[in-house]
Amino acid sequence: MDQITILYASLSFIFLLLCLNLLFQSKKHPQNLPPSPPSLPLIGHLHLLESPVHRFYHCLSQKHGPVFSLRLGSQLFVVVSSSAVAEECFTKNDVVLANRPKLITGKHFGYNYTTISTSSYSDHWRNLRRIGSIEIFSSSRLNAFVAIRKDEVRRLLVRLSQDSRQGFAKVELKSMLNDLTLNNIMRMVAGKRYYGDEVKDENEAREFREVITETFRNGSTANRAEFLPVLNWFGGYEKKVKKIGKKLDGLLQKLVNEHRRMKQENNDNGSMVDHLLNLQQSDPNYYTDEIIKGLMLVLILAGTDTTSVTMEWAMSNLLNHPEVLKKAQAEIDTEIGQENLIDEPDVSKLKYLQSIILEAQRLHPALPLLLPHVPSTDCTIGGYDVPGGAIVLVNAWSIHRDPQSWD
Repeated sequence: MDQITILYASLSFIFLLLCLNLLFQSKKHPQNLPPSPPSLPLIGHLHLLESPVHRFYHCLSQKHGPVFSLRLGSQLFVVVSSSAVAEECFTKNDVVLANRPKLITGKHFGYNYTTISTSSYSDHWRNLRRIGSIEIFSSSRLNAFVAIRKDEVRRLLVRLSQDSRQGFAKVELKSMLNDLTLNNIMRMVAGKRYYGDEVKDENEAREFREVITETFRNGSTANRAEFLPVLNWFGGYEKKVKKIGKKLDGLLQKLVNEHRRMKQENNDNGSMVDHLLNLQQSDPNYYTDEIIKGLMLVLILAGTDTTSVTMEWAMSNLLNHPEVLKKAQAEIDTEIGQENLIDEPDVSKLKYLQSIILEAQRLHPALPLLLPHVPSTDCTIGGYDVPGGAIVLVNAWSIHRDPQSWD
């Protein structure tokens, strides 16, 4: 049997399996599904996907309503674009929708679905949430790192000041804000800077920056290979994600080992890794290296790009609205003074500045589509039947621009 015959036979077998799967699902799923555009056999609506996905979903919501469905390959998606329905999801259906989808990225980036952002509702998830609220995000822990945040902001201001010595200068803020946020997070997590001066190991810093960039680039839930296995088989998507995940794990394990060695030498720097290693000594069965690396990963991924993107949009909005910028400057001059830098406690006095930040977050949410949810059983959302196992997405970008709620 030649290769062409084998290929045709394989494709025919795959086609038959997918048809049987779709037939089974159509009988199993409730009939009152949310509306959806016309789809194609096998691939569903995959051919319709456009970037940016949140804007594409927003356009579909204008046509099909605040709750609509899509079938990406064999996976059913339900997209919510209404604040009222989103509230229903997180109140009436909060426990039912507490699970996460089993995506390729969650398997290889999320330590086999055991991080707080990839784990489904369980005792393990509740423990992770408890650790986060008590051991990582408590007021005392965050206040312990005020000096780090202050120092990183000061370094950025010094750099900007040096660039403008000859008068007005063109500034590319995106890279500077990326440097600021990654250094901030890494100093709090592991006591290291990975950009600018005082970088102890340039090769390690470069490798870490590169793997974080690759993780963001390949971590989207909109990747077609997640839902159409044939694309994964021929495109090697999972193989690529697995390779990145191994590199990422190796770098995180290196940091954990380094801090364990420093601890043995009574030379820890009070970072979050050091604190988690202290907890490991008291409860080694739970605070395993994998749990610690998972917590580190979530802090790095959730705290870097989101923060820098929000600051970048806030600055862009101010430059496009100079009258707002002048009002913000006037408030700072009045409340803080021209000769003083803003400290974190001062922000409570700056009501207009707070409004600017909130408006930037409304118009340009760092996560336009909230983390995906999966109902553990059949439920009702917005009056429609949603089967267990569907992926439910809330389009925050669309909700934040609803003309019924916002001018």
